[in-house]
Amino acid sequence: MIQKGILVVVSGFSGVGKGTLMKKLVEKYDDYALSISATTRDPREGETDGREYFFHTKEEFQKMIDQEELVEYASYCDNFYGTPKKYVEDQMRQGRDVILEIEIQGALKIKAKYPDALLLFVMPPSAAELKERLVGRGTETEEVIAARLKRASEESDGMEAYDYMLVNDRLEECVEQMHTLISAQRHRVNRNLEFIEKIRTEVKRFTKGE
Repeated sequence: MIQKGILVVVSGFSGVGKGTLMKKLVEKYDDYALSISATTRDPREGETDGREYFFHTKEEFQKMIDQEELVEYASYCDNFYGTPKKYVEDQMRQGRDVILEIEIQGALKIKAKYPDALLLFVMPPSAAELKERLVGRGTETEEVIAARLKRASEESDGMEAYDYMLVNDRLEECVEQMHTLISAQRHRVNRNLEFIEKIRTEVKRFTKGE
């Protein structure tokens, strides 16, 4: 019997390395699937439907909202982005753990819909290191960096709602810690009640001499 996969929600400050962390995790272990978002924006050069995103018209996306086909969704820069419920649940039924990168508000909505979801918050080793990583990208203005740091300050107020915290100091160590936490979640008693009942029934038969 295939054990249903886990929905893992990963959040963290901009610049903390969430994307790199999840990419390395998926490269190293076969049992994970990165969630693919649906969007109403146009595909960019080289993007393929079903790989980077599921591309939809605004009418199609609104229909998905109306029919509750999304785990969560949000509007950004005049376009919608959301997580298709079917993709997530199909992967989980196949026994794969689905990893979704999302901000705090969306994470809490998912936790309300999927109480067994595992919420992980990725932290930098220090605030100074976070700022250094943002500056080191060399792709953003001082104003954008200041806005991202301000956003990090606001997000820090919601971290207690998460199940575990990971410090992304050494990438390989953080990948292993994430894998260990997800693996441990699979062994929680409330996720294995059917197996427990099976063993309980068999043991009782032995005591009856069957």
